[in-house]
Amino acid sequence: MKKLEEYVRNIPDFPEKGIIFRDVTSVLQDADGLKLAIDSMLKLLDGVDFDVVVGTESRGFIFGVPIAYALGKPFVPVRKKGKLPCETISVKYDLEYGSAEVEMHKDAILPGQKAVLVDDLIATGGTIEAAAKMIEQLGGEVVKMIFLMELAGLNGRAKLQGYDVESVIIYEGK
Repeated sequence: MKKLEEYVRNIPDFPEKGIIFRDVTSVLQDADGLKLAIDSMLKLLDGVDFDVVVGTESRGFIFGVPIAYALGKPFVPVRKKGKLPCETISVKYDLEYGSAEVEMHKDAILPGQKAVLVDDLIATGGTIEAAAKMIEQLGGEVVKMIFLMELAGLNGRAKLQGYDVESVIIYEGK
């Protein structure tokens, strides 16, 4: 049986020279790779007491929904500003070049609910930190953050100090 890392396609010098792009689509396009990815992420939640899975647009949806389904939990999407139809809250955060804003429905998290945040990748941690702030603003508690891959060289964990953060695959570089 192949290891999960073997399903991840590495593309050198993308988007710029010296960067190795870790392509998750190669995992998604292989039934065994996708199953291994979801099963590996589910293992990170063994023994975790929580009420709801929250995933960030868009690959957090791809991994978060099957995790929620497998565990019989609801799923809450975090989307880019302007994409949700009901009343929302939002958080703006900085990117390497500029800023972005994400939002969630105001009624998505109830006070006291325990949430698990899911995404495919932790890089700088900005998007997932913004999602955590919204959960907390609505009275929820982030009990765990899980990722398929982590680019440790971008120090995303430093931004998420105080949270329980776990990744299936950790790449030392950027």
